[in-house]
Amino acid sequence: MFTGIITDMGEVLAVEMRGDLRARIGTSYDVSTIEIGASIACDGVCLTVVALGEEPRAWFDVDISAETVSKTNIGRNGWPVGKRVNLERALRVGDELGGHIVSGHVDGVAELVEMHDEGDSMRMSLKAPEGLAKFIAPKGSIALNGTSLTVNEVDGARFGVNVIPHTREVTTWGQAAVGDAINLEVDTMARYVARLGDYR
Repeated sequence: MFTGIITDMGEVLAVEMRGDLRARIGTSYDVSTIEIGASIACDGVCLTVVALGEEPRAWFDVDISAETVSKTNIGRNGWPVGKRVNLERALRVGDELGGHIVSGHVDGVAELVEMHDEGDSMRMSLKAPEGLAKFIAPKGSIALNGTSLTVNEVDGARFGVNVIPHTREVTTWGQAAVGDAINLEVDTMARYVARLGDYR
């Protein structure tokens, strides 16, 4: 489990097909504190660490299944060498829950359709896949590329969020552009509330 609070911006150092897709991610994490088999959310996708190293810089490897590629923006945008990705290590008992509970299981891919400055913040409008729109509510939580954000408004499949300057600085949102494919994970509570409603 994760919180949607990004703690590092990684960089894709290498990508290789080995049956599954294997990616090497450069990081500022102290890799001596990461164990093989640990979970790290990469742009909101929960991936398992399969190798670690420190030369020429700290890095970890992850394997990405064809299923994950097909359900995330990895299949849309690819992960070219040099791409920056939001990173978060798994939540530990006793950690501060600063965002919301995020599983790292991406529900679908949204499209960034509009963005503009609003005060010091960046206002973004995104279009969710039709089947996920019912899980998105004003003032509810949503994870976008692994970042916990608050929904401002909803209009059908379209919804808006604000990104404050600090978030733009410490995540990949400072490099976002209209047309980007964005990993979207809906709030777990919203999913269960909607499921309960199906039985009424």
